[in-house]
Amino acid sequence: MSIAVVVMSGGLDSCVTAAIAQAEGHEVAALHVSYGQRTQRRELRAFGEVCDALAIGRRQVVDISHLAAFGGSALTDTAIALPEGEDPDRPGIPVSYVPQRNGNILYIAATWAEVLLAESIWCGVVEEDSSGYPDCRRSFCDAIERAIGLGNHDDHPDPRITTPLIHLNKGQIVARGVELAAPLAATWSCYQAEDVACGVCDSCLLRLRGFAQAGVPDPICYR
Repeated sequence: MSIAVVVMSGGLDSCVTAAIAQAEGHEVAALHVSYGQRTQRRELRAFGEVCDALAIGRRQVVDISHLAAFGGSALTDTAIALPEGEDPDRPGIPVSYVPQRNGNILYIAATWAEVLLAESIWCGVVEEDSSGYPDCRRSFCDAIERAIGLGNHDDHPDPRITTPLIHLNKGQIVARGVELAAPLAATWSCYQAEDVACGVCDSCLLRLRGFAQAGVPDPICYR
């Protein structure tokens, strides 16, 4: 059984990504990265609960909270207000974008993949129906994949970056998760609350739209 390093935030997309990797016969090595985000503790809890539900034993938690020290994002700087109740499809890069977050995370995943001799790195980035983050594009993942291969040990496999959700919308992602019996109730998506999801931030609105599109009730509670 091949090992797949799966980047798992504790959110909906990464949960479904891990379930797909398992369904395709991979042993999942789950990687969670905390970067000083507002809901860091809640996301870590969700990560653990999702891993428990999927019976994932191989796990790593990494802290790169220097991204919060650098600032530049409403997810890491509470002085920057998060939009509430706005159209998540509005043009432009939102204030919740964390500069180069996904690049940092993918290189960390590549480090572990090299040690494990893993042939693939999986991440739940979504290009079609996301918040407009530039580091969620497949072209970005392709560039990182090439760079990882150039820096990889010559005798080790160059891991592919697998993005099974890249061209799906949230409704399709929810439907796929339901089909695979993924533990969606254990996931956390809210950008700004750790007790009860706010229901008005971009991430909550995208999640709610996805469950509505799929015709499935969202199993978590909202304020």
